Amino acid sequence: MSYLNATQDLYRNAALTPDVGLCCTTTPVWQLPGLSIPKRMQEMNYGCGSTVYPRDLANNPTILYVGVGGGMELLQFSYFNRQAGGTIGVDVVDEMLSASEENFKTAETQNPWFKADFVDLRHGDALDLPVESESVDVAAQNCLFNIFKQEDLKLALSEMYRVLKPHGRLVLSDPICDGGMPQNLREDEQLRALCLSGALSLEEYLKALTDEGFGTIEVRARRPYRVLSPAQYAIQEVIFIESVEVCAIKDPMPADGPCVFTGKTAIYYGPHPYFDDQNGHVLLNNQPLAVCDKTAAALASLGKEDLLITPSTFFYDGGGCC
Repeated sequence: MSYLNATQDLYRNAALTPDVGLCCTTTPVWQLPGLSIPKRMQEMNYGCGSTVYPRDLANNPTILYVGVGGGMELLQFSYFNRQAGGTIGVDVVDEMLSASEENFKTAETQNPWFKADFVDLRHGDALDLPVESESVDVAAQNCLFNIFKQEDLKLALSEMYRVLKPHGRLVLSDPICDGGMPQNLREDEQLRALCLSGALSLEEYLKALTDEGFGTIEVRARRPYRVLSPAQYAIQEVIFIESVEVCAIKDPMPADGPCVFTGKTAIYYGPHPYFDDQNGHVLLNNQPLAVCDKTAAALASLGKEDLLITPSTFFYDGGGCC
């Protein structure tokens, strides 16, 4: 697994000397009352989006974060938990764990509510997590799983599925590339370590999650991320890479397949107060209802002229049909 060694070397150096340009995201850093994020944590924010969603974090959940970076998202998760060991951080790079530990000491001085023992830092591999089965309410990773090749990605997802409680949530942020990634770039260990050439298409990415058994998938955000040009790389055409934020929920798999929400909405605007499709979906007149892609297709197949199905917005924030 030489490509994993290249990745570890890259992030070992990024732990010793923060690399502000290593990752690039337009996602703003959470601004929450009483939360102060140390500058060095922000400089070591090696993600491509955010995995911190307050609605996932009610009732003091136990949280696992794999690939700790500088600890910024661990601090943000701790804001919602505030219990000793309530947030677990796992990383295979000792230097990154040490850097995060130092950053938490600084965070203690800037945040009266925070104690470093809120975070349980553990040395471990994403492919063999040092975490008990069904012990975690929320698991997260940011710009890590795109590094893995197919077999290792399946193992990493399997480990996340194992440690989650029933109905637990896996929140992910990773680069995607619907235009296709040339094989020569996929085999470039440095580009893979930089979270670029391992990018899957969104369809492949979501299928990897549903194949693992996650019954509900939410696509929460999709943003421009990077451009690879022929002037920089051995490619024929410009390659456009986006970042995506997704939540995979450990719900039972429905008999007719997973519920994948990509931001589609159904609106009934006919002569009656509501429309009942006789399949568990009631649409109030002129009231938008978020629907999964499966339900959107079923409703569209009815051919009703007074029923509008919107395209995917690739933004979903709950309140759907299933």
